[in-house]
Amino acid sequence: MVKLAPYRMNPLALPRGAKLRIGLLGGSFNPPHEGHVEISLQLKKLLGLRAVWWLVSPQNPLKAAKGTPNWQQRLAQCLALLAGQSQIVPTGIEARLGTRYTIDTLRALKKRWPQVEFVWLMGADNLSTFHRWRGWWQIAHMVPMVVADRAPFSHQALRSCAALALRPRRLKAEQLRQLPARGWGFVHLKRHSASSTALRKKTLEKPAK
Repeated sequence: MVKLAPYRMNPLALPRGAKLRIGLLGGSFNPPHEGHVEISLQLKKLLGLRAVWWLVSPQNPLKAAKGTPNWQQRLAQCLALLAGQSQIVPTGIEARLGTRYTIDTLRALKKRWPQVEFVWLMGADNLSTFHRWRGWWQIAHMVPMVVADRAPFSHQALRSCAALALRPRRLKAEQLRQLPARGWGFVHLKRHSASSTALRKKTLEKPAK
C-alpha cells in the first residue's frame, strides 16, 4: 500500500534561487499509465530537463467531475506507477496552491522559483483545445511549450486556433534543446499505445465478480 503524504508541494526541495530546467506535465492522470512515463522520459532527454513534474489536477475545468476519482487517489496511482523512478516526480502542487487553472499555477510556480526554467509539456490532443484554456495566450508567452505528437490528434492540433495564432513562435526541431524563454515546438516521439480513456473503458467493461 502506497503511503500518500498530504501534499507534494516541493518535490525536489528546491531552494528559491535554484537554476534548473523542469518540465511540467499536467493532467487528470485518470489513470496514469506507461504512455505518460514514456513521453516524460523522452521529453526529459530531448530537452535536457532536470526532471519532469506531473501536476495531478484536482479537477480539469474542461472535464466532468462525475466518475473521476479524487486527486489523492490519482496521485497515489502515480506514486505506485513511478515507484523507484527519480526522473519523474508526481505532485499534488495544484491542490496545495489552491489553483484550478494552468495560468494561475504557472504564476505561482514562477513566483516561488523565479530562477527555474519551467517548460510546459502536453500532447497534441491538448493543443487542439488549447484556445479554450483560461489565459492560453498568456501561458504561451509565459513559458516555452513543447507539444508531443499523438495520434489521431496531430493533424487537427496543428490546424487548431492556438497553433495558427502561435505559428510565428513555432520552433524548429533543432532549436528545442536551446528553448528560448518564449516559443513552442512540436515533436514526434516514439509512440505508446496506452490511453487513459481506453483503460477506463476496459475497467468499466470488466464483469463484476
